[in-house]
Parts: sequence; structure tokens; C-alpha cells
Amino acid sequence: MRTKNAKAISPAERTHLEAVKGLPCSICDAPPPSDAHHINQGQHFTTVALCKDCHQGSFNGWHGQKRMWTVMKMDELAALDVTLRRLNQRNAA
Repeated sequence: MRTKNAKAISPAERTHLEAVKGLPCSICDAPPPSDAHHINQGQHFTTVALCKDCHQGSFNGWHGQKRMWTVMKMDELAALDVTLRRLNQRNAA
């Protein structure tokens, strides 16, 4: 969700966000659609594909207790690496 003062999303950023949402979860491999989790607010090219539970789940999610993240031994940069590799594989095909 964007705040009132956020700058407009460019067409390239929008295309990237939609591609990320079309990937499986970078943590648990749940099938798409995924959320595009922003590592830093407003930086749309550094987003991670996450299912609802790994994103916002109170027990497993990044915005919760991060249990799934701990089990998978991942942080945001590791999840971003998975997301970018999958995008690259999709574009190469």
C-alpha cells in the first residue's frame, strides 16, 4: 500500500512487481500469486516473492515471529537472491 507522499511507480517498476508476484514463494515454494515484499520501502526493484504466510503470518511471517525464515535459515537478502534467480530463469526461457 502506498502512502500519499510516495512517488508514482514507473512502468518498469510496475512490470517488475507483477513479475515478482507471478513467482512462487522464495521461502517455502508455495505457488503464485505471491506478495511483493519490499526490503526497503519505495525501492520496487528489491522486492521478494512471498506467500501470505511467509510475508504477514503471525507465526511464520517476516512481519511476525519469522519461524519459517528461521527454519529455512534465510534472511531478506537470501530470499531476494532466490527471487532474482527465478526471474532470470524465467527471462532466459
